[in-house]
Amino acid sequence: MGHIQDRWFRPARDPETGKIRLDGRNRPVMERTELFGKGKRYKVRYLDPDGEERSKSFPDKQKKRAEDFLIEMESDKREGKYVDPQAARKKFRQIAENWLMGQSPDAATRAVLRSRLESQIYPRFGDLRIGSIKPSTVREWLGYLDSRKFSENYKLVLFTVLSGVLDSAVEDKLIRENPCRAKTVRRPVGRSPKVVVWSEERVSTVRGGLEERYSVIVPLGAGLGLRQGEILGFSPDDLDDDEMTVHIRRQIRIIGRTLVFAPPKGGKTRIVPVSTSVLAEIRDHEARYPAVAVTLPWREPEGELATVRLLVTGEEGRLYSGDLFAKVVWRGAFRAAELEYRGRADGMHALRHFYASVLLSQGVSIKELADYLGHADPGFTLRTYTHLVPSSHERARVAVDGVFGRPEPDDGLQAA
Repeated sequence: MGHIQDRWFRPARDPETGKIRLDGRNRPVMERTELFGKGKRYKVRYLDPDGEERSKSFPDKQKKRAEDFLIEMESDKREGKYVDPQAARKKFRQIAENWLMGQSPDAATRAVLRSRLESQIYPRFGDLRIGSIKPSTVREWLGYLDSRKFSENYKLVLFTVLSGVLDSAVEDKLIRENPCRAKTVRRPVGRSPKVVVWSEERVSTVRGGLEERYSVIVPLGAGLGLRQGEILGFSPDDLDDDEMTVHIRRQIRIIGRTLVFAPPKGGKTRIVPVSTSVLAEIRDHEARYPAVAVTLPWREPEGELATVRLLVTGEEGRLYSGDLFAKVVWRGAFRAAELEYRGRADGMHALRHFYASVLLSQGVSIKELADYLGHADPGFTLRTYTHLVPSSHERARVAVDGVFGRPEPDDGLQAA
């Protein structure tokens, strides 16, 4: 059991007997210590759940606060809610760096998380003690994000990172509660923009604006549903002509300033069926522009080197990062075709959306489409493309009429 030490006064002892002197009310006579008037008067001493002695000091005239603190510590120990008050003095940045280490084995993902911390979170929270962050601190920060006119999706991403760091502080018993989870803190609500599907004419027009050596990206995107990084990392060796399938094994990513091979998004490799026409497109392109053997590190700049024959390269095997390819090659196609570039709706992901719309129009199930696109959750696929799913109203009417429909009148009787 803990106790409170008065550092300024102690019971006086009889110099002859060594016993504590008592006054007329049978209470100890108090005398000043050599520390009288120096520092804080009351020191609370107690044992933490691991049996280590802890202490906290309080100024003169605050004995009641010291008593309340001791009661709180003992109660928290019994209820399993104990938090070391000294631990709450750690800086947010220190906790966040530890949190970041355990987030993903993927270096590119960690780089993105670090960028978000350094750009929008550390400037406000980095030097704060973790125990000093209150719901009001979070609300003020959210107000700042609103003032910057950030999108709800971006605010949600930042909020999720902040909350994740504070959750780790709760788990490490540095703080009792995550202030992001307070009732008065409004969590940003992300919104999925409605997918805009290109017409076949627009697909054809953009392909016409591409340099011939890059035109194969259209069947790779619109005919196989590949992401941009997967298109850049595509090898004709991934095709199985006999099975009429392609194994999506890799993408090209950039980490820092280094291009690397990496597994597809989420580490999810997949097999996609290849149509006869798309297979012919790929083989014809390969005949005109042979694949180039490219050696890059795997996953991280310091990773093991891997050599792959890539189909989409520039002259003399030049490689592009996704961002540079989009700016130079992809947008260049719009300029060449004299098409207005409409931002998000005209990104390379539009080819993937076109692929999804074609498959759905032909009755491919959401589950199959999710597998082909590499989505871990078919529910995400459904939420993204639900407005493209063909209406089944007429099929429903026919089915119900099969049970409740009235028989057709006999033509002969009707004539009579």
